[in-house]
Amino acid sequence: MAIEVETKDCTALSDAELAEMADLCAAGPRPYEVGLLSKQAEEWVLITLARENGRIKGFSFCTLERIGGTPSVLVGLASIKRTAKRDTVLRQMMTDQLRRAVLAFPDEDVLVGTRLATASAFDAFRALTDIVPRPDYVATGEERAWGRRLAKRFGVPTDAYDERAFKVTAAETPALVFDHDSLKPESIPADVVALFDDVDADGGDSLVGFGWALADDLVKLI
Repeated sequence: MAIEVETKDCTALSDAELAEMADLCAAGPRPYEVGLLSKQAEEWVLITLARENGRIKGFSFCTLERIGGTPSVLVGLASIKRTAKRDTVLRQMMTDQLRRAVLAFPDEDVLVGTRLATASAFDAFRALTDIVPRPDYVATGEERAWGRRLAKRFGVPTDAYDERAFKVTAAETPALVFDHDSLKPESIPADVVALFDDVDADGGDSLVGFGWALADDLVKLI
C-alpha cells in the first residue's frame, strides 16, 4: 500500500488518533503517552500524519510561521514507526510540510528547525542546505542567534541551552524530539554521529538543529 500523508489543524485530532499515536510511540525507544501528546496538540498548530492502509506510521507536530520576519517551518515532537518503509514515511512527511511552506511563503527561502536526539534524525534535513550544527563547522554569530530563537520557541529554559554547542540539557524528560531511526544507520558519517557523543537522550538532552529550504527547490514541489 502507498503511504498517504495529510497535514491538518491539531484541533481536528481525534482521541482515537491520539491513542494510535501513543501506541506507535510505545513500540519505539521514546514512549510518549497520550497525556503528553494531547498537551502537544494544544501547544502546536498543525499535525502531519502518515498512514499506510489506514494505520498511522508516523506523525509530527509542526507550524508555519515567521520568526523575526523569516519564513519558518518548526517541527516539534515527531515519531516514525520502525518499519521497512520508515525512510519513505519521513521523506513524504517532510515533503508535505515543505510544499505547504512554499504555498505560504512563495519565492522565499524557508528555515526548517527541530530538536534532535540522534544522528538518524538528521535524515529529516536531507533536502536542506547550510545545516547547523554540522561537523567541522564553527557557527556564525547569526546562526547562534537562530539557535537561541529556536530554543526559546521550543520552550527551552535559557539556562538549559548552550548556544555554542546548540545543546539542550535536560530541559524535560523525555526530550520532545524528532524520533527517527535511519533505515541504514551504517551510512551515517562518523563525524555526524559524533555530534551526539555528549547528548544523553534518555536524560532529556537534545540538539537544536536547522537548515534552509531554498526557494528554487521549493517551487519544484508545487
